[in-house]
Amino acid sequence: MLVKQKHPKIMIVDDSRSHYRILSEKLRHQPYSVVGYTNAYHALQAIVEDPPDLILLDVIMPEMSGFEFCKAIKKEPKLKEIPVIFCSALEDVQEKAKAFAVGGTDYLTKPLIIDELKLRINNQLRLQSTHAALIKLNNALTDQLKEIKQDITNLQEANVISLVELARSRDNDTGYHLERTQLYCKIFAGKLSDYDQFKAQIGDAFITNIYHAAALHDIGKVAIPDNILLKTGRLSNEEFEIIKSHSRIGAQILKISANKYPRNEYLNMGVDIALYHHEKWDGSGYPEKLAGNEIPLSAHIMSFADVYDALRSKRSYKEAYPHDRVIELMVAGAGKQFNPQMTEIFIDIAHLFDEIFGDLTDLKLLRKRSKS
Repeated sequence: MLVKQKHPKIMIVDDSRSHYRILSEKLRHQPYSVVGYTNAYHALQAIVEDPPDLILLDVIMPEMSGFEFCKAIKKEPKLKEIPVIFCSALEDVQEKAKAFAVGGTDYLTKPLIIDELKLRINNQLRLQSTHAALIKLNNALTDQLKEIKQDITNLQEANVISLVELARSRDNDTGYHLERTQLYCKIFAGKLSDYDQFKAQIGDAFITNIYHAAALHDIGKVAIPDNILLKTGRLSNEEFEIIKSHSRIGAQILKISANKYPRNEYLNMGVDIALYHHEKWDGSGYPEKLAGNEIPLSAHIMSFADVYDALRSKRSYKEAYPHDRVIELMVAGAGKQFNPQMTEIFIDIAHLFDEIFGDLTDLKLLRKRSKS
């Protein structure tokens, strides 16, 4: 089935009927569809309802000038790309400059030379067609870039998931320690964002990133020998020093991925969390003995989550502590291990930590809550 080719639609806007008729007759044998209006307001209404491919516009008209008419068109997003050729008896250079200033694409002086007019029309239509093709190509390239970006994001996430599973394989704690600490961090960060001293640092992206990054806090334990990591009973001083090295090792592991994906925010946050989550507010922590606000906020939030979960969990060298006892110990650590202001805020939501810990046997519930 043959599809009839659509001819470009040319609109003539000129208050002189004789000028319109002459132009229409001269253009009649060209591959155009020609319509004309002697009333500018009627022409504007027609353009909105059925936009033409090009406009031939007079300058001096009784209802509104051609300059005002062109301005009105260029204000409308769906009309502003229509080429406008001014056709006027005015030869003043300033008038021509004004025509281009309001959005005109060309200017011809009456009386018109019809062969020149045809060439100008064809040039503008070709330019418009090229412009439309470029827009279409740009949109296609944008869609392709989005797909490529999504593929890269999926690859990044797959790599991080692999790291998390690697960390999980070396987790000698019972229950779902990684899932719990992720939720602790998400809830605590969300609460901190309500306070003026923290809201500048903690937005939606921070909360999302810390949820993902928290699972990577102990990734460095993959390099700790089993006879030390899985040892029952207390560690010797030498063994404890080896255990402490997991923070630097974890940061080094994550930096490999972070260097490959420098724009991945939660990988970069993961580096800070892995390296600094054992630092203490008074500077007595490790590995760098940072103190106070030298400790990245994400890492300090992680320290609350990690300490709470460790105290609640049974270890080979200690029994699990009940929630109330854990809170007593953590409150006692305010100003020493923890930021005092953050400790006060933590107390307000500590019952939520207790609820998460109580749900630890139901992994599906934990994952459901993480998405809420």
